[in-house]
Amino acid sequence: MITLYFDGLCIPKNPGGVATFGYAIYSDGKKLNEGHGFVGAGMLGDDVSNNVAEYHALIRGLEHLISIGYNGEVEIKGDSQLVINQLSGKYAVRARRLVSLHRKAKDLLKRFSKTTLKWVPREENSEADRLSRVAFDEFLRRHCAEYKKYYFLSETSV
Repeated sequence: MITLYFDGLCIPKNPGGVATFGYAIYSDGKKLNEGHGFVGAGMLGDDVSNNVAEYHALIRGLEHLISIGYNGEVEIKGDSQLVINQLSGKYAVRARRLVSLHRKAKDLLKRFSKTTLKWVPREENSEADRLSRVAFDEFLRRHCAEYKKYYFLSETSV
């Protein structure tokens, strides 16, 4: 069975910060694939939140599995209670920014023979968390001055 761990972040503020994601895919304890990337940033006018980033992580992981032709059983683990519970049908999707992401994730989940969604504590999601932070660090290396000016200097001049 395949296990997909996913995580996202949005810092220094949520919503409206810099949103990045990470995912890691394992089979029998062996890492098969990992990915990370930038989702968007409030400083660029994007409507992002940690939940937007979490959905992107899950979607990108599922898309990778589909791209390699895998459609078997997938255990999905994440530390986002909101995403896990929305996809399980326990929570409604109220935030407009999440509606299309939720729909896309649900459509992707249908492409597998069986999916299990499981919330895990942050400590058990460390690899996906690390990858989302790698993506954030990559963003900072390219946009550090603008990031500091927008998120920190603008606050002191108000």
